Amino acid sequence: MSRRRAGVSRGGRRRAARAGQYLALLGYLVFLAFPLLWLVSTAFKPPTELATLHPTWLPERPTLDNFRRAFDEQPLLRAAGNSLLTAGSAAAISVLIATPMAYVMARHRSALSRAATGWVVVSQAFPFVLVIIPLFLILKEFRLIDEPAGLVLVYVVWSLPFALWMLAGYVRAVPRELEEAAAVDGAGRLRTLVSVTAPLLAPGIVATALFTFITAWNEFFFALVLLKTPEKQTMPVVLTHFIGTEGVADLGPLAAAALLATLPSLVLFAFIQRRITGGLLAGAVKH
Repeated sequence: MSRRRAGVSRGGRRRAARAGQYLALLGYLVFLAFPLLWLVSTAFKPPTELATLHPTWLPERPTLDNFRRAFDEQPLLRAAGNSLLTAGSAAAISVLIATPMAYVMARHRSALSRAATGWVVVSQAFPFVLVIIPLFLILKEFRLIDEPAGLVLVYVVWSLPFALWMLAGYVRAVPRELEEAAAVDGAGRLRTLVSVTAPLLAPGIVATALFTFITAWNEFFFALVLLKTPEKQTMPVVLTHFIGTEGVADLGPLAAAALLATLPSLVLFAFIQRRITGGLLAGAVKH
């Protein structure tokens, strides 16, 4: 009888612990989703509701006027095109460079690969403010200030460490036996990489490219410092133009423009979030 009671007690504690975990997870999700939900609500509110001292959770009279004003006041389409060009170029170049480097790091253990791994870890600790002055001077020497190519170069260098780390995890998840079997069949190293390894790395390459794209799309600080011509500015920089000289924000159009700028990141991240998790954890898989 006492054993049965002890079993029921342990089962009750497990259910209570599981329920507590679910509640904590739900609270964390609400905490993360609240800014986005409030942004959506603000984007559809008319000026009278935005100016009230007692804001409501949902707009009482939803309107699309904020979106119209956002497009009328700022060149959002041009800014989106600039962001698309710089982010897409940075993602493509980063993947082209990181893929063979990640293969070498994962397959050939040496002092050089260990040094590269250390660079990956250390580089993520440097704050933007620490490197912006020497970076500005270097780009000025090469006449890349106020040029999209200079911004793309910065994004590539900044995103390479994480791209290497992520792709190396995918490479480690590819069984060596497949490459060895291809070598036994007479395939050379290059043929093995192209015909055997590369197709298996395709999901990781796509996930890395999209993650790099999202990072570059949302980046603000480098774009603000390095691009001065209004026609070349990216979307995050253009969003600051909705704030007046005295620091007063045109809240409705700003929320509408910010929502439009956020949608590509949300869509792409929803598409790749499982692949990103797989890439980060793939290095732990042993074959």
